[in-house]
Amino acid sequence: VTDVIHIMRIKFLSAILLTLTFLTTAPAQSLDKAKLDQFFDRLAEKNKAMGSLTVARDGKILYSRAIGYSQLSGTEKKPASAATKYRIGSITKMFTAVMIFQLVEEGKLKLTDTLDKFFPQIPNASKITIAQMLGHRSGVYDFTRGGDFRAWKTNAKTKDEMLAIIAQGKPVFEPGEKTEYSNSGFLLLGQIVEKGGGKPYSEALKKRIAGRIGLKDTYLGAGKTDVGKNESFSFNYLGDWKQEAETDLSIPGGAGAIISTPGDLTKFIQALFDGKLVSQESLASMKPVKEEIGSGMMLYSLEGKTFYGHGGGIDGFSSLLIYLSEEKLAVAFTANAKGYPTTKIVDGVLSIYQNKPFEIPAFETINVSPEVLDRYVGVYSNAQTPLKLTITRDGSTLLAQPNGQSTFPLEATAQDRFKIESREIVLEFDAAKNQMTFKRGGQQLVFTKEK
Repeated sequence: VTDVIHIMRIKFLSAILLTLTFLTTAPAQSLDKAKLDQFFDRLAEKNKAMGSLTVARDGKILYSRAIGYSQLSGTEKKPASAATKYRIGSITKMFTAVMIFQLVEEGKLKLTDTLDKFFPQIPNASKITIAQMLGHRSGVYDFTRGGDFRAWKTNAKTKDEMLAIIAQGKPVFEPGEKTEYSNSGFLLLGQIVEKGGGKPYSEALKKRIAGRIGLKDTYLGAGKTDVGKNESFSFNYLGDWKQEAETDLSIPGGAGAIISTPGDLTKFIQALFDGKLVSQESLASMKPVKEEIGSGMMLYSLEGKTFYGHGGGIDGFSSLLIYLSEEKLAVAFTANAKGYPTTKIVDGVLSIYQNKPFEIPAFETINVSPEVLDRYVGVYSNAQTPLKLTITRDGSTLLAQPNGQSTFPLEATAQDRFKIESREIVLEFDAAKNQMTFKRGGQQLVFTKEK
């Protein structure tokens, strides 16, 4: 009897273990790949995006899709693929932060080290710590916000020239006083990676991250797009795809110069959370605590769950890399054209992943006659803001250009109502009053046409 009870107990425990194994390794649900395909087909059909997506769970790819083109020149079109490489913009900051924490763990840096140890010429350098730069609390002038940035961003710059530009800018607040996103802080951290580790950033990235975890398509970009490496250009849709100007990648460095693929990005964030790049203690330090901005990592609340990761935008490129710890779910979307918000695309992907009700957007618009469109053409301003909007017409398309920024096509949803879907902006015109109402995120502002 004892033997029978023993055998029954073993079978019972085995059944429990088998059930637990199934629960922890099997997906919570089957992925509706057909609906994901329909969603991305619609995005491509309506010219709402071009780019690549990877959805991975515990390091295994569940879904991968590329839409649009990496190169467009006359009649030549090169379709995007899983191998297409994209500029990932500020996702670079996660890589830079990881290497800083690696150097801290090796005793080559301290989070309490002040900036004057490396760059005494930066204002407030003796009061700014590495920790404050990681958390965007340094107050260092952000070079991308300078009024002339668009004029020189396509020209190569040396590291010393970039340091001089940052040093000439006035601090925006005292170190530690508040949190405000700063590209300059991470550009400086990228150079600190070089000083602390004794290797150029490109080599450090290869040795410390890419080579260690097998990222074959991730590296520091240099200069302009290299089509020989299958790098993508970026585009803006203005009745047809127009190539965007290229920021010279000698400029953003550790703040935004990495090139990668969504496949590599999901590998990177999985390795990071698996403890293969930094300790769990360092990873905890990277995560946001109370705010959405952490030390090289952001918090995203999507579909009722908390994801960690980072977004990126540079020229016409837009990217998002997020990770859900409890499901070991990694999602990376890298786009080289954006007519629909990247976060909305990823939110849609997550809804489909979780088998939640999700209606694929129709992206329907209406046609407005050129005669009506011409009534809205002009320069609009408001005394409360330095922002001016120049409205022009190109054929049957109305275009909006904020001062010092790119031009955006307007899509008509009514004869007097237009939207910039990628920016979630609505513009309503009142030609009789020579006014335009700007609406975004529950806020609105009335602009008047200048004579």
